[in-house]
Amino acid sequence: METLYFLLIMLGGFITYSIITWLYQKRIVKTLKEEQFKEGYRKAQLIDVREPNEFENGHILGARNIPLSQMKTRIKELRPDKPVYLYCQSGLRSGRAAQFLSRKGYKDLSHLQGGFKKWEGKIKTK
Repeated sequence: METLYFLLIMLGGFITYSIITWLYQKRIVKTLKEEQFKEGYRKAQLIDVREPNEFENGHILGARNIPLSQMKTRIKELRPDKPVYLYCQSGLRSGRAAQFLSRKGYKDLSHLQGGFKKWEGKIKTK
C-alpha cells in the first residue's frame, strides 16, 4: 500500500511539473503553424536544434544547426536583438531551447508547431 502511495505522489509530481513547464513555455515562446513560421523565418535567425546527423538528413533551407546539447557553449552565435526561430523534430527540444534562451535574456522566440516532421516547405539535404 505504501508503494502505491509513493507511486501516486511521484505521478502527481510529474504531472504538476509538466503543467508548470508547459505554462511557462507558452508564456515565453510563440508556437507558430507552418504558414506563420514561413512568413517570418527569413527575417530571423533560423536555428535547427536537432543533432548534426538529423540535420544532415534534411533541414529547412537557410537553417543553422545549433544542437540543444551544444546550446550552452554556442549561445554567442545568436544575436539577442534579432528574432530567433527554432525547430526540432517534433517541437520538444525547440521548446526547451527557448526556455534556455529566455533565461539568457532572449525575448523574441518562436518555434515550429509539430517540428520538422510536419514541415512541408523546402528542405535541403546533404
